[in-house]
Amino acid sequence: MASLVLLLTAAWAALALYYQLPLPTSPRVTACGMWGLLSITALCLLWRGRARLALVAYGAAFALLLGWWSQIAPSDTRDWADDVARHLHARVDGTQVTLDNVRDFDWRSDTDYSVRWQTRHYDLDRLRSADLAMSYWMGPAIAHTLVSFGFANDHGGHDYLSFSIEIRKERGESFSAVAGFFKRYELSLVAADERDVLRVRTNVRGEDVYLYRLAMPPEAMRSLFLAYLAQAHDLAQQPRFYNTLTANCTTLIFQMAQHIVGGLPLDWRLLASGYLPGYLQRVGGLAAAGALADITAQGRITDRARAAGDDPDFSMAIRRGMPGASEAAP
Repeated sequence: MASLVLLLTAAWAALALYYQLPLPTSPRVTACGMWGLLSITALCLLWRGRARLALVAYGAAFALLLGWWSQIAPSDTRDWADDVARHLHARVDGTQVTLDNVRDFDWRSDTDYSVRWQTRHYDLDRLRSADLAMSYWMGPAIAHTLVSFGFANDHGGHDYLSFSIEIRKERGESFSAVAGFFKRYELSLVAADERDVLRVRTNVRGEDVYLYRLAMPPEAMRSLFLAYLAQAHDLAQQPRFYNTLTANCTTLIFQMAQHIVGGLPLDWRLLASGYLPGYLQRVGGLAAAGALADITAQGRITDRARAAGDDPDFSMAIRRGMPGASEAAP
């Protein structure tokens, strides 16, 4: 057991050094190698019956590393990528909500885009729907999750606003699921127009996106919307680290929903986020009835989004044929 603990902690420590030491790649690799040498030495001493010396020496080194690790704090002052450069700010006056820094970029590629940040106004009494968007980019088990809220407008249609919880990338930075375990990224909460945050995934990045109408009573939808605003306020006041396992786009949604609804069971699909729709169907969270495979197939918006392009009616176009879209909230 002692050998296993030493090996596991040694692997964690080496990765922590690699992803967090503020050094170029070569010195970081050297530091990982030195830690590996220390670990192998401790392991050899352990196997030769000198457990006390091995555990004291390795334990002291590991305690020093943990002290350094505990001092690594999230920041709000890095050179952020344009699409996560601003915090969402909300003002709520009764049922009237004013949002500053709603993103409405026009994406031509991941590096070619028009920057637009807007102020928008919403009436909570006009909130009519909540939709889950699932965007797949690396197989069926992993997906980015977003939630879109629909508000009735004066023209007989709906205006949609999407919330996306994601890493707050620095300029030129890319995502790594492994690095996400090691305080590599801060969290960002983006509120955006669907022609921005959904279209960039389908039309620019080549991801496969599905929409599911959620079965939520009006008071729960309102509470979830306000919970997103509270999350945005908290992140603006105190930055937090993203964590691939415990603080990501799916687990934070679950935590907000659990606070609102209560009694939601834990499930492996909360970690394998690509299978989240199956979990939602199990707990009665999907508005559409029928086989999940049919709901998923009809909710696939990728082709509809690519055909719609920058159409002002993009949100309506991607929902044509979407199961449950005409269902009243229970």
